[in-house]
Amino acid sequence: MTYCVGMVLDRGLVFMSDTRTNAGLDNVSTFRKMVSWENPGERVVTLMTAGNLATTQAVVSLLDERTKAHDERAPSLLAAPSMFQAARLVAETLKEVISEHAMGGQQADSAFNATIILGGQIAGGPPRLFLIYPEGNFIEAGADTPYFQIGETKYGRPILVRAYDPEMSFEHAVRLLLVSFDSTVKANLSVGAPFDLQLYETDALKLGYRTRIEQDDPYFQEVSNGWSDALKNALDSLPDFKL
Repeated sequence: MTYCVGMVLDRGLVFMSDTRTNAGLDNVSTFRKMVSWENPGERVVTLMTAGNLATTQAVVSLLDERTKAHDERAPSLLAAPSMFQAARLVAETLKEVISEHAMGGQQADSAFNATIILGGQIAGGPPRLFLIYPEGNFIEAGADTPYFQIGETKYGRPILVRAYDPEMSFEHAVRLLLVSFDSTVKANLSVGAPFDLQLYETDALKLGYRTRIEQDDPYFQEVSNGWSDALKNALDSLPDFKL
């Protein structure tokens, strides 16, 4: 399983993904689920994936090969005129890969599906964030839906719903996401560290701060332990039920 979050702030975009994949209890591996392309001063595009690993790796490989082909006739994330067109390109590539599974005699059902978060900015337009479904359709983040989750979403969603604020700083957004990821990890063994983090500042048009947060990272441990203590203290402060 997977857990990835893309978030829109007034300041820019925040991306975080876990790295755990598993095909059974005895086959757990680490794979990067976040990839970015940039043409400094012109565009930055970041993609995160959840779902069948073979499908997601094929999508990323196709997009990367076409980006490096330098063929103006070939669809490329570095040639898309807008983030909307970039989302269409990713959606079409995802459908193409899933269709190839079907043509190869396999069933293009949920076993081969994948979901993608795509975000970034192209010069002349604002930062944009999209959620792309395996059917090839997609939706865009907005004021009512300012962040997207893919993968194992239910455990980390409550903290986002309660604490998200578009005016928050990058530092506060990372803290919020780490609490969300910590809640997910504690509830589901199929999601795990390390976590990949990337920040993008509006109109920078170049990749921002990037890092990988390990399970034993001191700050992550401080957040995890602090959140557990805060929850216990909050529970203890509530009035007792009267019998």
